[in-house]
Amino acid sequence: MDSGRSSTGGAVAAAKVTTGRNVVARRLFDGLPNRYDRLAEWLSFGQNGQWRRALVDAVADAKPTAILDVATGTAGVALALRAATDATVIGVDLTEAMLRQGRANVARSGASGIAFTIGRGEQLPFADAAFDALSFTYLLRYVDDAGAALRELARVVRPGGIVANLEFHVPPNRFWRAWWWAYTRFVLPAAGYLTGGREWYQVGRFLGPSISRHYKRLPLTDTVKAWQAAGIDDITVRLMSLGGGLVMWGRRTG
Repeated sequence: MDSGRSSTGGAVAAAKVTTGRNVVARRLFDGLPNRYDRLAEWLSFGQNGQWRRALVDAVADAKPTAILDVATGTAGVALALRAATDATVIGVDLTEAMLRQGRANVARSGASGIAFTIGRGEQLPFADAAFDALSFTYLLRYVDDAGAALRELARVVRPGGIVANLEFHVPPNRFWRAWWWAYTRFVLPAAGYLTGGREWYQVGRFLGPSISRHYKRLPLTDTVKAWQAAGIDDITVRLMSLGGGLVMWGRRTG
């Protein structure tokens, strides 16, 4: 894959220039890699796998041959994309510890055709139009400028290629939103502490307020507009699990 703007070494350098929400993400996830997949199920109330399948199906329908998976974490999405498409997959993540776990998970699975590099979603080390498809998960809450990040993500996708995203969401129904609020503010921190100690407690305490703040700053209607402004159209929005999960996908315009 042509790296265009910089080498893998350049990606490492870029990833070290982190400010604001990037720093929050790195501090939050540095200590979690070997337990991250279990944590994702806890945080999503067991729905993460269902959301992931919807994301992968949206990408697989486009029959891509080269996919970039941004915020790849421990490679759960990358592995699922590889299995569903047989495409070459490159996973990018800000956190070196997460990538080490991702490599270990891929090695354990016996899968081929998956590679990794460290990097930021806002500054990708790849040429324009280098990929047929791009996925990103739980990313926009950890960048300072969502619009700029989306433009950078779209830049590396060929015209007509698919861009797909998985993210937490705030349930729009008032009744379910109240239960979601109680779960994220009280149950998650307590369960995190009991099952994983202080690190899981911190993530559990952080998550709910982080999601709420994100959608106050960038409501779903504005998120769709930001995708369109970045050059992504034909957008599908799918709220899942009573509105607690969001899967979006669209196509890069010419």
